[in-house]
Amino acid sequence: MRIIFMGTPAFAVPTLDALVAAGHDVVAAYTQPPRPGGRRGRELVPSPVQRRAEELGIPVRSPVRLRGAEEQAAFAALDADVAVVAAYGLILPQAVLDAPERGCLNVHGSLLPRWRGAAPVQRAILAGDDETGVCIMRMEAGLDTGPVLLDGRVAIGRKTAGELTDELARLGAALMTETLATLDARGALPQPAEGITYAAKIDKAEARIDWSRPAVEVERLVRAMNPAPGAWFEVAGERVKVLAATVLPFSFPGGEGFSVDDRLTIACGDGAIRPTLVQRAGRGVTTAEELLRGFPVPTGTRL
Repeated sequence: MRIIFMGTPAFAVPTLDALVAAGHDVVAAYTQPPRPGGRRGRELVPSPVQRRAEELGIPVRSPVRLRGAEEQAAFAALDADVAVVAAYGLILPQAVLDAPERGCLNVHGSLLPRWRGAAPVQRAILAGDDETGVCIMRMEAGLDTGPVLLDGRVAIGRKTAGELTDELARLGAALMTETLATLDARGALPQPAEGITYAAKIDKAEARIDWSRPAVEVERLVRAMNPAPGAWFEVAGERVKVLAATVLPFSFPGGEGFSVDDRLTIACGDGAIRPTLVQRAGRGVTTAEELLRGFPVPTGTRL
């Protein structure tokens, strides 16, 4: 097929690779414009999709918006059979949705209608869901409301958001190529009217650990915020990220948010956690034991 690809983060790259490997003609890759980044935050950094598309020799387009008539005409002029979308980051106007002969298909990282929206992976972990997955959806004007052509499921277990995103990206790539190969024979099922939830974008303020919450919820927060923005707490005026932690099934007297031993065990509202991987501001990732050798946190310290 003649395909327009639309995506931005690393999640989208496996789908782009799969389209090319399957022999489709990817005529353009739409992605978000380069953003300030780098070590000092001053250089413009292209998206993972832009970098991969350029390696593959695919023309890249990065409009700020798609609502202008000129931009929509340029999109339509590509004369695509279908547009494949994976975490693009812009709402597609109706004129764009209607331009490809066979519509726009989206790789969405949840089991719709659960977790429509921007952060389905993190929200599924935070909610304690047992499983999640990928839906290949025919796009329409609503937010992730379109009918589903194919889906696949995975167990969440103790996976971090980064690990789960990588797994779903690979699954989504496989499901999209299967969908395109059988598109003529495949029907689309409307999403159920029950069970709708929305996955709001992660606010950085959510990453601060609230020690009044149960330990199991704190541990979910740690996994949901790994690798970014990273769950954190403050001690002695310094921010410490927690990248992995173990839940301990017993509580401590004296209230939550205190260090209760020399292993950085921390009392929560119900139970306790013991961080296993941590990171001080501006430093590398270490074990909690390594942290404590150079940065003591005495028993009874308020965090």
